[in-house]
Amino acid sequence: MGPIDLLATQLDEGYAMIRSRVEGLTDSEFWWEPAPDCWTIRQRPNGMWAVDYEVPDPEPAPLTTIGWRLVHVAECKIMYREYAFGPGKLTWPDIDSAHSPGAAIAQLEEGQGLLVKDLRSLIDDQLNEPRMTNWGEEWPTWKVFWTMIQHDYHHGGEIGALRDLYRVTAVAAATGSARS
Repeated sequence: MGPIDLLATQLDEGYAMIRSRVEGLTDSEFWWEPAPDCWTIRQRPNGMWAVDYEVPDPEPAPLTTIGWRLVHVAECKIMYREYAFGPGKLTWPDIDSAHSPGAAIAQLEEGQGLLVKDLRSLIDDQLNEPRMTNWGEEWPTWKVFWTMIQHDYHHGGEIGALRDLYRVTAVAAATGSARS
């Protein structure tokens, strides 16, 4: 197995993990705030939607909703791909963030499809070629893909844990017990 095939396998496996964790995601789960003052997705005055965000990140960063995490992963796939393989013109304020489970999953699928297509268009020797990031730094091509792989695993695990917490708190609220 060559480097492209290895990255493609990892990209597929990381995506399959996060995709399985959002299967059947409900509106209630998507918007659920497990703690006060969570970051989520909000409609801006111009009518577009955006994830809550601050630069630099506050310390500590607020807890986020499942929706925020899912939209964040989907938008990062689009943004990283835009700068590494596309025209490099998209900015965060240009994005009208998904604000439903179905739309967020569709955007996740779109971003993954674009990354897979770009990876499959390369040969192994191109993996060390520099690619631009949306913050202006050059990275080797392999690092763009490796970051997206890590991103899927990291946030997919968080989404899974939050969905588990949602389930047990919903059961506890309905039955007076956290056990189902």
